[in-house]
Amino acid sequence: MGRRSQRVEAEYHENVIFLWGNCIDPALFPGECPCGEPDRKRGHNASMALIEPGKKAPAFTLADQDGKTHRLADYAGRSVVLYFYPKDDTPGCTAEACAFRDNLPSFKTSRAAVLGVSILDESSKARFAKKHDLTFPLLADEDHAVAEKYGVWQKKSMYGRTFMGIARTTYLIGKDGKVAKRWDNVKVNGHAEDVLASTL
Repeated sequence: MGRRSQRVEAEYHENVIFLWGNCIDPALFPGECPCGEPDRKRGHNASMALIEPGKKAPAFTLADQDGKTHRLADYAGRSVVLYFYPKDDTPGCTAEACAFRDNLPSFKTSRAAVLGVSILDESSKARFAKKHDLTFPLLADEDHAVAEKYGVWQKKSMYGRTFMGIARTTYLIGKDGKVAKRWDNVKVNGHAEDVLASTL
């Protein structure tokens, strides 16, 4: 195997097969995917629609990196920045989290809460938060149920293979509990600042 082929295969294994909770298409791996989740639990063909602006944001209850439970209802009367990211401590997700961290004082001025949501458990979130000094809640959506509710658990492809994972998406939920704005296929650079501008 040539050097380029080895690199491609290594990147595939790092970013797809071992992307804990991002499950491979069952057509490629029938029965049980490499993450250990049976096909029937993966909902590969059950992607829900994204929530359109003006619609009520789905309720959720998730624990953060410190084990504290957060409910959307807890933030009634406040704007909420609910951003979904693919995986803890990967380059793009780290850059995005750090940008929200750096802009927290300005978000607090507008009384907007910032909540990050992704797969993997609370301990993974705790390591991620400690490593990068992330002081806002990172919510553990281990079974991707909330991601599904918000329509961000989607089929992806890489090197000709398909798998399910979180599409980088941000929702701004208004004080009335309805989606005020949504950013799809988020590009990390300048995103936190763009969201902040919409909360002011």
